[in-house]
Amino acid sequence: MPQSKCITCGSQMPLQLLPLHVEGCNGTLTESESGTCLDEDCSVLEQPVPSTIGTDESLSVCPICLASYPADFLPFHASTCGDRMNCAGPSVAASPPRGEELPGPSVPQLSAASTWATEVELQKACELYKEDLLNCYSESPRLSLSLNMFDEEEEQDSAFISFYKQNNVDWAAPFKCKLRGDAAVGDGVNRHVLSMAMQKLKTGFRINLGSAAPTTLFEGEKEHRVPSAAAVLRESNLFEMAGRMIGHSFLHGGSSFSGLSLPVVTLLTGESIDTAASALTLEDCPDIDHRETIGLLKNAELTAEENTKVTELCLSWDLPFPTSTNRVWLFQELLSHAVLHRVKQPIKQIRKGLKQTGIWPLLSDRPDVHPLIFPRESSEELNPQTLIQSISWPQPNVDSDEDEDDTVPLEKISLVTGFLRKFIEEASPDVLRDLMKFWATRSHSQLVTY
Repeated sequence: MPQSKCITCGSQMPLQLLPLHVEGCNGTLTESESGTCLDEDCSVLEQPVPSTIGTDESLSVCPICLASYPADFLPFHASTCGDRMNCAGPSVAASPPRGEELPGPSVPQLSAASTWATEVELQKACELYKEDLLNCYSESPRLSLSLNMFDEEEEQDSAFISFYKQNNVDWAAPFKCKLRGDAAVGDGVNRHVLSMAMQKLKTGFRINLGSAAPTTLFEGEKEHRVPSAAAVLRESNLFEMAGRMIGHSFLHGGSSFSGLSLPVVTLLTGESIDTAASALTLEDCPDIDHRETIGLLKNAELTAEENTKVTELCLSWDLPFPTSTNRVWLFQELLSHAVLHRVKQPIKQIRKGLKQTGIWPLLSDRPDVHPLIFPRESSEELNPQTLIQSISWPQPNVDSDEDEDDTVPLEKISLVTGFLRKFIEEASPDVLRDLMKFWATRSHSQLVTY
């Protein structure tokens, strides 16, 4: 129960008992720093000896320590029973010290027998961690996300934002998606919806924040995306929502968030800003004008016009003028300010969202899995050869004893598979990506029908 201190005698006691104590407190000092009051009126805090007599109508059992106490005293005992380490009844082991408090719902301790921390294979380590975390929350209320495929894009985006901006949610709880207006069923629906969420993080959400264009949370070119520095996005806590989406998609088998700048990933996963700045390149700067101005410092000599542009940028960011001796240092400082310093708050919000999903122990203890959670977009490019090799092609069973009317002739199997191979070999990466989405959102039974 909440504890409070008497301002007269300095005794510590449950807040509910303080009014009873104050009525008779005469200011007697405490016997020791433990807070035990010497005043007779404080004796109510002393626990009576639990009764060892058999069943008695005047005694009641404390549901916490299972000891018997007088019925009229039981409410007072129960208010302090949880705080006493020497209460009668079965001994209770002290809980282990808690680590640093993480924002959001608390994450249960994973099984000590898990081998994810020592597993050599990175993909398997991630799967073991996800399995442990999902098992911890297997009994939690299921999360449900429903999308209407006939809604406008703005309404679908609002559904995503409303779902992921919920507070005090166990994001590792069982998850179920429903697509109204689509016959797809099974786990493929979850993967499809989570892939849509990751794509929205890249392309932007159709929400009204003062602009007709999509609201983009990340900006920059491919493989060098950084969080936007727009104040309205920070104040709306949309980056915390983005962290929840990334962690939630990872836990439930969705696609990863690819294309994030490597220095941003370094800062996001807990490294220092100096470590992240050392890996910066000009491509990481999303502002083209700033990129061109900072890039001038790489020239051997600066013209008067170029020197003016660099000087104006330095003045706006409280940095010294460019000289022949500080140009290398100034280049790094300008680039760090243009990319990292302006987005420190968005990165903190993303990290907070990741912690709320429960995947922070994996990110902090296994830095080698960062490329799997934040992969490069180039590694996700589909090509016909990889796709063809990944397909389990049907094989005719000439020895089958089944009714011949139910078997598919070899000629038809060859015709269909030949057409599919040719289609895949000639398809563009965008068409292949759409084909993968089609397969991912349909169950096996539906694919057989098609």
